[in-house]
Amino acid sequence: MFIGEYQHTLDAKGRMFVPAKFRDDLGDVFIATLGLDNCLFVFPQEEFDRLKAKLDAVSITNKDARRFARFFFARACECEMDKQGRIMLPSILRDYAGLTKDVTVVGVSNRVELWNTADWEAEHSFDNFSPDELSEKMELLGL
Repeated sequence: MFIGEYQHTLDAKGRMFVPAKFRDDLGDVFIATLGLDNCLFVFPQEEFDRLKAKLDAVSITNKDARRFARFFFARACECEMDKQGRIMLPSILRDYAGLTKDVTVVGVSNRVELWNTADWEAEHSFDNFSPDELSEKMELLGL
């Protein structure tokens, strides 16, 4: 399980350190792809395979499912950490999420999210959302 928030930086080659607490759970090879809300999603291979199976079960005749599958899989890439615990993020992923230097790495249960730090701070400021309003919406989902 991934939890917590960590601050890291990209180096000039587009590499960043993966928080030590996430390294074992990500495994030797894991998947980075476009995420929602202009961040990147990073999945352990097993979790990515579970999500893939769910998407594969949706009919190919469903236009929204086809569009989401293209969005999700087309730019996905396998990642491996180097001996220092860094990963290289392709420029297409970095550009999508606006990752230039300061990166906020967030554990979100079954995945890791990579955010441009300024975007993370703006999106997740308590000025921009109310935990009470959000909890009411979660109740509608049965949580």
